[in-house]
Amino acid sequence: MDKGAWRQGLGISTSQYLQYKDSAAWLITPGANGAPAGSTSCYYRAVTTPSPVKIIMLTDSSRLLARIRQLIAIPSVSSVSPQFDQSNRAVIDLLATWLEEIGFAVRVEPLLERPDKANLIATLGAGPGGLVLAGHTDTVPFDAGRWRYDPFGGTVANERVYGLGSADMKSFLALAIAAAREFSARDLRQPLVILATADEESSMEGARALAAAGKPLGRHAVIGEPTDLKPVRMHKGILMEAIRLDGRSGHSSNPALGASALEGMYLVIGELLRWRGELQARYRNPLFEVEGPTLNLGHIHGGDNPNRICGDCELYIDIRPLPGMTLAELREALHGRLNGLLKDGELKLSFKPLFAGIEAMETPATAAIVRAAEALTGAPAGVVGFGTEGPYLNALGMETVILGPGSIDCAHQPDEFLPLAAIQPTLDILRGLIGQFCGKTA
Repeated sequence: MDKGAWRQGLGISTSQYLQYKDSAAWLITPGANGAPAGSTSCYYRAVTTPSPVKIIMLTDSSRLLARIRQLIAIPSVSSVSPQFDQSNRAVIDLLATWLEEIGFAVRVEPLLERPDKANLIATLGAGPGGLVLAGHTDTVPFDAGRWRYDPFGGTVANERVYGLGSADMKSFLALAIAAAREFSARDLRQPLVILATADEESSMEGARALAAAGKPLGRHAVIGEPTDLKPVRMHKGILMEAIRLDGRSGHSSNPALGASALEGMYLVIGELLRWRGELQARYRNPLFEVEGPTLNLGHIHGGDNPNRICGDCELYIDIRPLPGMTLAELREALHGRLNGLLKDGELKLSFKPLFAGIEAMETPATAAIVRAAEALTGAPAGVVGFGTEGPYLNALGMETVILGPGSIDCAHQPDEFLPLAAIQPTLDILRGLIGQFCGKTA
């Protein structure tokens, strides 16, 4: 049935059809625009005797978009600032309900130190190997006053669904479940796993807990971060460190009365910049837009008054290493260089990781999941500058590709959105991957 016939059967005008034919906004807001409160139609009267085909079309599209909006509607901010940090359990519980309804065996695993946060592992089928479709359930904090649309409204407009987590990355979880609906356990020769994690946007504690448990989840994995449906097999790592110098304060009229932590930090900064140059000369990867590792001096604070010798100073740095550079080696080199620099002075040097960090990720270009993703998308696997949970899944013996709808360019900012046009291609890709790696039996 073509869309024109569907429109006539629903009894809507041509102008309404042209406005809403692709957005499906009219399928999911009961009682809007003067429609009866119990109606499933916003912009036109409800159909009293639709054909079975029309029921299927209406139900499938409305269910998926409604579920995306349901997930957006649940606040699940994770933040290093306690005043913004929230539980993700309501999102996890909703996902668990949907997955159990279609035959998945569901495990909810609370984080050891934060029982109000949890991972979800849902499995269809049994055996070794198989495919993991993974996404995080949390979002970043938001500036409500800068949004034109309700961050939790899931507003459908301009051929997009707007909301916090629409692109990054609650929608992917709803799409993964929708793609899995046509498969049953008896059809699969290898398991399909849907993984939903906690605290990716702040501490990676959900992924860390999985890695620490060491339980294999599958052989191949897709993390649905927003990549405009282009596969990614490499990204840089993240190391953030606080460097602190404690000296001795005194009256500024006589430098001998103290030991300036601020002047010591001047020496530290010079050494860091020399080290950065050495790293960038040694490590290069032309696949990345910024070909070398970066070292950013992001925050500095020291002292309290101009007429006092600075008694303490702290610097925050951010390093983005390339694949092949490990966080442990970088920390060892950082500590060794600065300890050697200041070993003969009065200043006390200390370090503190601002968070545990994320290793760089590299999945081989020859990996089956990479080649399958390239074939299904028609795009070569590339690289990104942001970090993901991929290194933790790879540490569990998986080969991981990053592939999802939406753009990272609109993530972490007001009016985040998912293009509605990305929904069907995502479903097609996910169904293709499930079929290839979980495989229907003959």
